[in-house]
Order: sequence, then C-alpha cells, then structure tokens
Amino acid sequence: MANTLKNDLLIRACRQQPVERTPVWIMRQAGRYLPEYQAVRAKSDFMTMCRTPELAAEVTLQPVDIIGVDAAIIFSDILVIPEAMGMGLSFHEGRGPAFESPIRSRSDFARLREINAEQDLSYMLDALKLVRRELNGRVPLIGFAGAPWTLASYMVEGQGSRNFIEIKRMMYSEPALLHELLDRLSDAVIDFLTAQIAAGAQVVQVFDSWAGILPPQYFQVFSLPYLRKVVDGIKGLGVPIIVFAREAGHSFDQLSEIGADVLSVSWTEDLAEARTAVGDKVALQGNLDPCALFSTPEVIEREVKDVLRKAGSGGGHVFNLGHGILPKTPVDNVKALIEFVAKHSG
Repeated sequence: MANTLKNDLLIRACRQQPVERTPVWIMRQAGRYLPEYQAVRAKSDFMTMCRTPELAAEVTLQPVDIIGVDAAIIFSDILVIPEAMGMGLSFHEGRGPAFESPIRSRSDFARLREINAEQDLSYMLDALKLVRRELNGRVPLIGFAGAPWTLASYMVEGQGSRNFIEIKRMMYSEPALLHELLDRLSDAVIDFLTAQIAAGAQVVQVFDSWAGILPPQYFQVFSLPYLRKVVDGIKGLGVPIIVFAREAGHSFDQLSEIGADVLSVSWTEDLAEARTAVGDKVALQGNLDPCALFSTPEVIEREVKDVLRKAGSGGGHVFNLGHGILPKTPVDNVKALIEFVAKHSG
C-alpha cells in the first residue's frame, strides 16, 4: 500500500509546507448532488452502501473522477460506531438517522457493547483498502470519525434535534454518566481511526458537528478534553489530523493546542479571525458557505477569492466548504469552484 502520491498537496498543506496552489476537497463530496451517486443510491439503501465495500468505493471515487478534487474521503457515516456498540440505527428520508433505543439512563449505558474496529467495522476498512488500491496514488485518501460529543448527542437524543434537550439534561443533571459515555466513545474513536490508518487512510478528520450547541464554558468540559484525548491517541501514527469543531470559534485558541494539524472552520465564522486566533500553530480548512454554490460562477469566483484572501498567503490552508455540500447543488458550479481555487491560489 506504499504507492507514492502523485498529488500530495493536501498532505503538504496540512503540515504547513509550501504548495504550488491551495488544495481543495469538499465535505460530503461523495453524495446526493452527483447524478452518478444517485444512480448507485437508487439500487441500494444508505446503510447497504456503507456496508458494501465495492459500493462505498465506487461513490468515494466519483468526485475524484468527476469533480477533480485533491482528496478522496471514504464514503461512510459517523454513526457506525454507536451502531456497532449495539444501538439499532436506521435512516429515514427527510428525517435522517435515528436510534431505536436512545441512551437516557445508566442501565441504557450498561447495555452498550465494547467494540473492536477491525472486527465490527471491517466493512469500512475493506472499503478503504479497495479505494486506496483504485486511487493508485492519484490523491490522498481521508478517513474520519465522529467526535465523542457529537456521537453522544445523537445517542442520547436518538436522532438529530433542534434544541438537544436530552443530551443537555444529562449534561446538567448527570454529568458523571455523560463523562463515562464520552470516555468510552473516545476509546472507540481512537481504535477506529487507528484501524482506518492501518487500512490506508492518509489523513483523518474528526467531525464534532454539534460542538456549537454547547455554551463555551461547557465546550471546555464536555467536548475539548475528549477531542484532545482522541488526537493524543492517534498523533503518533504519522498522518495529518483535521478537527472540525463546528461553530466553536470561541475556542479556536484552545483547539489549536490539542495537537491537531488542521482546524476546519465553519462558514458561520470568519476565517481571518480564525487565522489571527491560531497564528501558525495549525493549518486552517474552509470555509465557503455551501449555499454560495447555488449562485452564479461570477459570484462563486468572488467568494473563492474572499476565502483565499482571509486564509492569508503564508500557506497552511485547505480550501473546503464550511460544512457539507447540499443536495441539488449544481455540479457545474462545483467544477467551477475547483477551477477558481486553482486559478486564484496558484
């Protein structure tokens, strides 16, 4: 698996090394905006695609071939860890993922099983190996996992939420139980990312998608320490680590100290302010508003130039959206985005 990278822009940017142009990839780039993805999805449900290495590999490679991004990110979902722990996971159109029996008490917590990523999540590892072979060094392959706080939020709520009442009730009323859950999840995330790196992931990203629902002082208690534990657990494995703590700009300075190589910045936050907060301690990733891709090429070009300007000229920037690409995004506009990043960063 030691194929030499023909395009290592992402690796170099993550490590703040000189690059000829800014690398670009897109969160959720293997997804519903692509007709080619929809053709595969029409024949299989979402979890079947995740669990079938050949299907996961096919849609992982699509944006590399069609859009021209500088990295592939394995097709999967952050909730495969809690599913492997014994929580029944289902996906519903228009509603998203849901767990049959949320974690609301210590007895619920006690029924969670310990997992071994190499055994319980082997389907994703097999997909990684397959994609790595198919890429043959064209671009790096990104693995990922959900952050402990975000995984816990889904597990306690049972599904996505507007107000996150259940996880916050636990945070305020049963903090000891929540800390036990977060600690267990941290160990599982470390095991999973370690296995992904062994299977061929050359970069990993940790998604703390719900970091922003925490008041800043509680982010310091229930998210940040577990992000640090995860980073500490995989730091010695030699691959760049990206942390996306969505809408946690209040803590960029502290996030820059946890050992990650890159901080991903939400579109609701100012990239220039993030650069000021972190200095040269970490690279930055982001942060175009996904809705900008529904505008005209002229507007997209203007917005790309603005993101590049705010990122600064000192290197250490990975161009991305400030969150996942949206369904129905015009494919031609995504291709234009890639071209504009190359044009204005080269």
